[in-house]
Amino acid sequence: MKSASGQPADISAFGNFEGYSHHAKTVAPEPPVTAGGGLLKWYDIAHQDAAVARETRALAQRFLAAETATGRLCLEGELGFVILHRCGGDFHFLLVSSWRNANEMWETVYAKTADQPDFSLLPLPGPHRATFCVWELAAINHERQAFGRYLYSRRDDAAKRVYLADMYSGGA
Repeated sequence: MKSASGQPADISAFGNFEGYSHHAKTVAPEPPVTAGGGLLKWYDIAHQDAAVARETRALAQRFLAAETATGRLCLEGELGFVILHRCGGDFHFLLVSSWRNANEMWETVYAKTADQPDFSLLPLPGPHRATFCVWELAAINHERQAFGRYLYSRRDDAAKRVYLADMYSGGA
């Protein structure tokens, strides 16, 4: 039976995540990087007591440079952003997003586990799959707004510099 709002009268069976305890993370901007002819902002996301290690960020940046140098990832002339997300312990996502077709965000997802020497492409099977977690969405929402401001601008070099400087920092 549904209520007057169209929702089920009993919603107790929905959205239950037994044993999960949510905690805050921090989004920390890093200097932009060039990769494969693209220019990308960089964000680290991690628990405030377990930041992304400099060595892991350097490994991710070398990996991204190699992916673009081989042509497996083409970013020629694109603006975008990267999220390096330490998901706990030694598991990291490397989310590479670029703006294409004027107003679309395209993404390639890589991951690294503790037992892997490097990042690798994350296979995403099935029609309904994970996209972003709540912590990543803090940076993504900021980037959506920042790129929207860029699209309304003259899109000249000055506007590109404003976009590149417009970084999110804070809680997620």
